[in-house]
Amino acid sequence: MSDVHIHRGTWSGLAILGLITSIIFVTIGCTSGATPPSALDKGSPGGAASTSGQRASLTGAGATFPYPLYSKWFDEYRRSVDPNVTINYQSIGSGGGKQQITQRTVDFGASDGPMSDEELQRAPGILHIPTVAGAVVIAYNVQGLDGGLKLTPEAIAGIFLGQVKKWNDPLIAAQNPEVRLPNADIAVVRRSDGSGTTNILTDYLSSVSLDWKSKVGAGTSVNWPVGLGAKGNEGVAGQVKQLPNSVGYVELAYAEQTRISYAEVQNKAGNFIQPTVRSTTAAAAGADIPADLRASIVDSAGADAYPIAGFTWLLVYQEQTDYGRGQALVNFLWWALHDGQKFAADLSYAPLPDNVVRLAEEKVRSITFQGNPLLTVQ
Repeated sequence: MSDVHIHRGTWSGLAILGLITSIIFVTIGCTSGATPPSALDKGSPGGAASTSGQRASLTGAGATFPYPLYSKWFDEYRRSVDPNVTINYQSIGSGGGKQQITQRTVDFGASDGPMSDEELQRAPGILHIPTVAGAVVIAYNVQGLDGGLKLTPEAIAGIFLGQVKKWNDPLIAAQNPEVRLPNADIAVVRRSDGSGTTNILTDYLSSVSLDWKSKVGAGTSVNWPVGLGAKGNEGVAGQVKQLPNSVGYVELAYAEQTRISYAEVQNKAGNFIQPTVRSTTAAAAGADIPADLRASIVDSAGADAYPIAGFTWLLVYQEQTDYGRGQALVNFLWWALHDGQKFAADLSYAPLPDNVVRLAEEKVRSITFQGNPLLTVQ
């Protein structure tokens, strides 16, 4: 370098070397965070493009309702589809999921209650992607009663309004003549956190009881007339399991896992229906699905439909701000709508009906980065 002379208006050898080095670093920096669509492998499982070896870490938060299934999905996806994608999920309740996606602190939120028009005004551009449907069961722990309890809409509304106070109340006893019901106070357990499970139950109660609709209404959080609060589906299930003569509401998978008894519920057609995958599917199949997919399936008219059921959604922004994470997200969503559905029934969730899958596909196709679609599958 001794023969290099520095003159005003000319580049030194050192400056040229620095410029070259800077270009290299910029190039590496750009390619490490995003891969152009032309470089993507279109042959990955489930029909979606893979991330071609790039590592991506997605974060999500929200509903406890689908957590048993989501936990299975996230593990299965990393194990058998794309080992470079890690999905970290906090089961904090639907209210927390809505809040975090609104604040953009997560890549996706999760909720069993759709966002309201007012909530969407604060977070424009959020899409609702339904994943599965599930049943909310009326779980109980009554001494001497291990099963066979039948409840009408009037009885359920009366219990949660605090008007039906005893287990041998005529509204319960009339439908259970062969069951010995104790003269014991009913201990109500309900959610203390913002909850999509609460939204499904209160949506149902608002549909079947004018008294409930006028006094309490529907939502992820309501002013409960009675009850002991517990956090999450797991919290309510645990309280009902431990507290004699109690009643609560939990997603079917939690009732199955904790071996809590749950009631048959009289549906709109007048039939007492067990909450099962089949009866939840019947509720979903008969639903009127709007274009934005924010559908309610409670109190369905089908003869075999379980009446306290609902979809659960992943909440995502249509326009993504990071190419690599956005691509990983749409790939996972596409897999969940297709290959992921086969895991639902074993965990007591109802797979999406075909018509809902088709509508959800269009939402995933519409997710973009800088205006360009992220999903490459046709």
